Amino acid sequence: MSKKDSRRELPPVPEALAASAVDAHTHLDACGAKTAEDVRELLDRAQSAGVGRVVTVADDLDSARWAVQAATWDERVFAAVALHPTRTKDFGPDDKAALEELVTHPRVVAVGETGLDYYWDYSPPEPQQEAFRWHIDLAKRTGKPLMIHDREAHDDILRILDEEGAPETVVFHCFSGDAEFAKACTAKGHVLSFAGTATFRNAKSLRAAAETVPLEQMLVETDAPFLTPHPFRGRPNQPYCVNYTLRDLAELRGMNVDELAVATAATAERVFGLEQG
Repeated sequence: MSKKDSRRELPPVPEALAASAVDAHTHLDACGAKTAEDVRELLDRAQSAGVGRVVTVADDLDSARWAVQAATWDERVFAAVALHPTRTKDFGPDDKAALEELVTHPRVVAVGETGLDYYWDYSPPEPQQEAFRWHIDLAKRTGKPLMIHDREAHDDILRILDEEGAPETVVFHCFSGDAEFAKACTAKGHVLSFAGTATFRNAKSLRAAAETVPLEQMLVETDAPFLTPHPFRGRPNQPYCVNYTLRDLAELRGMNVDELAVATAATAERVFGLEQG
């Protein structure tokens, strides 16, 4: 098999963790799942690696509707709904009404992913910021956690949260800051979720943040099918690969992997109100 072909292959399923972990942010639809059978297959594979529950996250309205439905197909799946910041250029009343309805579903455990993305130019900063403020208000009105997408927008994210008044629970999905920014976020009580990027050997400032964030404010995620952890960077990602991220971060922090799995699962249960796994 050529190197090019091998990069299209899923990483091997690792040895199962002794404790049941939670993938705090994934995209099951983008992983190729369409049906209940597809979802069960993904979750069965995850469970074989010790990853017992996932939060599947929407980035547009079609994805939001699908995520809510998928969360009813398998008790191991929960949903988060919002409009991704890169899609907010034409965010209108119909979109808001649809999200207002979807977020009330009992299997929806967060408003997300929302926030700011200054890397891509699909949507200018102004409509992104307006949509972000609206999602903050939605999270506060519904009492559900706010799941933030923050790409090259650290200062504006914190400024808008301060201006609007942050919801009780804020999760920085795929945290991308350094140790100083992590400290600023955790000092405000926010929760930081680390993806495969935190295992990349060239991500020294991010790894420094992952090394020091308090356990009770730490989550792990895949953001699958993207951001596959070391040593499989560049290959397709699925929820079971959070096992690799946990192993790497446990070594980084000098602790047992099952301890870290238990701690991050407990944080997920508290933050998202998940049933015990």
